[in-house]
Amino acid sequence: MASFAEAPEGDIAKGAKIFKTKCAQCHVAEAGGGHKQGPNLGGLFGRVSGTTEGFAYSAANKNKGVKWGTDTLYDYLLNPKKYIPGTKMVFAGLKKPQDRADLIAYLADSTK
Repeated sequence: MASFAEAPEGDIAKGAKIFKTKCAQCHVAEAGGGHKQGPNLGGLFGRVSGTTEGFAYSAANKNKGVKWGTDTLYDYLLNPKKYIPGTKMVFAGLKKPQDRADLIAYLADSTK
């Protein structure tokens, strides 16, 4: 698995489209939004997995204790169930490095 350091540069606009088609059904990106099937992603960068107030995480997510950043998200988004075995997240992942980089660029911009 290539690291984020080797990833292509992300495109925020393309990442927004990926979020809309693959993530928005279960997540809200903007801080202050409600939870859906998945937690609100506002303030994602620098947060530890399984700690968003008011969301019922799986034990796997709580116990993983990963600090979310560009590098951890890049690995996680490849295959969430492999990265956090036992997660409730049903998303299969993004296999293309460019798609992951684009989504991370969008998340970095929209979850502040």
